[in-house]
Amino acid sequence: MTEDSLVYDWNDSDQASWATRKVQLLDETLRDGLQSPSARDPEIADKLRLIRLMDRLGIDTADVGLPGAGARAREHISTLVREMASLKIKANVACRTLVTDIAPVVDVVQATGQPIEVCAFIGSSPIRQYAENWELATMLKLSRDAVEFAVKNDLDCMFVTEDTTRAHPDDVRALYTTAIEAGAKRLCICDTCGHATPDGVKRVVGFVKSIVDELGVEVGLDWHGHRDRGLGLINTLAAISAGATRVHATALGVGERAGNTEMDLVLVNLRLMGLIDNDLSCLGEYCKLASEAIGVPLPSNYPVFGTDAFETGTGVHAAAVIKAFKKGDHWLANRVYSGVPADMVGLEQVIKIGPMSGKSNVVWFLEHHGVTPSDKAVDNVLALAKKTPRLLTDAEILAAAAR
Repeated sequence: MTEDSLVYDWNDSDQASWATRKVQLLDETLRDGLQSPSARDPEIADKLRLIRLMDRLGIDTADVGLPGAGARAREHISTLVREMASLKIKANVACRTLVTDIAPVVDVVQATGQPIEVCAFIGSSPIRQYAENWELATMLKLSRDAVEFAVKNDLDCMFVTEDTTRAHPDDVRALYTTAIEAGAKRLCICDTCGHATPDGVKRVVGFVKSIVDELGVEVGLDWHGHRDRGLGLINTLAAISAGATRVHATALGVGERAGNTEMDLVLVNLRLMGLIDNDLSCLGEYCKLASEAIGVPLPSNYPVFGTDAFETGTGVHAAAVIKAFKKGDHWLANRVYSGVPADMVGLEQVIKIGPMSGKSNVVWFLEHHGVTPSDKAVDNVLALAKKTPRLLTDAEILAAAAR
């Protein structure tokens, strides 16, 4: 049997149509991620480690902070930007569409000698305009002045409309047209409140793409999504399908309220879909560091990197994995009961023993811990497993086997 013949892939037609798409990745962990109510601002040493891991993962750009947030933020931004001089990953920062927010970026660039992309943002939806008492004419002037200031100071500028997915098309057109005329090189469509569905994403991205096409300019399209409705990841994939050329995400989806699209899961899915060929062997290290440094726990059932993701104590599941291992076929073992191959992300299948385990679980476990799986040892372990309402610890299994 060939590997291709062992899995019939209903996804193939979709994925084939994406094969020529080029998508860049922007990591927002150290900016939007730190806006999570539960997050702590990591020490600079941990931020540097995260940036280096992002670079190893092939992430193109990292948002390294808000210069307007204060002296500590600017000090960290300067340190991170200097570090990135020796890496492939590029830096950007978030600023309101205010010259006073962008001016400190000019100072950092002059001090470090390194380029920084400015992400100049302004709210765009009617509900936001009403809450802020904004007039569209004022918003357009602020946007033009901010982008022109950035461009005049040799800063690449991405123009960001917050809450784009609830904004009126006429306002979206006016804001983006103004930003393009002022020299913005990228436009960022934001689902700031996690409002959009995949169909809505395709419509708004398609609409913005049509504006760019009508103007006949070379401008990148970014997508920035939140997961208030649990749709962050699928919406990001929909945005790529609709023509977004760069997408934003954070480690573990940390961020405002319920958080952002999960960068780790974006990477896994794009790799499985054939859109990228990045080495993801250090992706688990990236997730673990982000969890520890930011203080956000990693749930045990979190996809791919939760402790349960490649672990089973269920008899039928474990037996199939064990049979694959006994064939000497690690490719098979990593796929027979997994939609994500564990070895793709530097992990492995783990067989445990619990109330739903069978004899094969116990024999496999004991053999791999150097214990002869005698009938008595196996029976003792199974008897304990059947009366224990959870998976057994390694110590409990070995003690039972020794009785």
